[in-house]
Amino acid sequence: MTASYSDDLALALSLADTADAISASRFRTADLTISTKPDHTHVTDADLAVEHALRDVLARERPDDGILGEEYGTEGDSRRQWIIDPIDGTANFLRGVPNWATLLALAIDGVPVVGVASAPAFGKRWWAARGTGAWLSENGGEPRRLTVSSVDAIENASLSFQSIAQWDEAGYLDSLIDLSRDVWRDRAFGDMWSYGLLAEGLIDVVAEFDVKEYDIAPFAVIVEEAGGRFTAIDGANSIAERSSLATNGVLHDAIVTHIARTHSSPSTT
Repeated sequence: MTASYSDDLALALSLADTADAISASRFRTADLTISTKPDHTHVTDADLAVEHALRDVLARERPDDGILGEEYGTEGDSRRQWIIDPIDGTANFLRGVPNWATLLALAIDGVPVVGVASAPAFGKRWWAARGTGAWLSENGGEPRRLTVSSVDAIENASLSFQSIAQWDEAGYLDSLIDLSRDVWRDRAFGDMWSYGLLAEGLIDVVAEFDVKEYDIAPFAVIVEEAGGRFTAIDGANSIAERSSLATNGVLHDAIVTHIARTHSSPSTT
């Protein structure tokens, strides 16, 4: 374990335990409170309770660090910033669909160095710290180290694209259609699960738009520590570009080029 991140990873895993205890207890409950935010997305009492609890712990354990959370915004201006999505996949959570997770990351100068994604309804938790590999535990079992796939041709690749509407609204619908024609399989597994599948070597490409830092920060670490690459759609090495492209690494440059080419020269069919 890299000494500089071992304590931070231990804290992140402990935070995930705290989050799971709250979110799992509210999942599929009849009295779940649901509200609509100004951006027309939903928030539940579980989202708010999880983020509030995690902020309380961080205030005690890392009082000098900053925080960026989906529900309560930014606090502090430290170069060390904890990034929290209390429930990634709230729309799934409120419908009783198990594809959701708490996402936690520590970023230093904007670069994620620790990441945890905990999905209690799936019984799965993915995590990583820079230089230590990516790991998965299922149903509390012994962790196993993750490695991305070795697929090296687009025509053999499995793609998860999140949603057609995302690509359409971003002006990349032609790129998605052309890419879907060239890959082996295209599916929209959605939200955090796509990145977990990629890190496990089960799919090869994940691409989406309209993402904030808290939607993707932990996977920038997890995917790369599993041997893959994680950038914006255009290949920029930033989690603040409002798009994401994660691959097994071998395919990355080809996918960036493919999307850029079809975006600049959209199909007329």
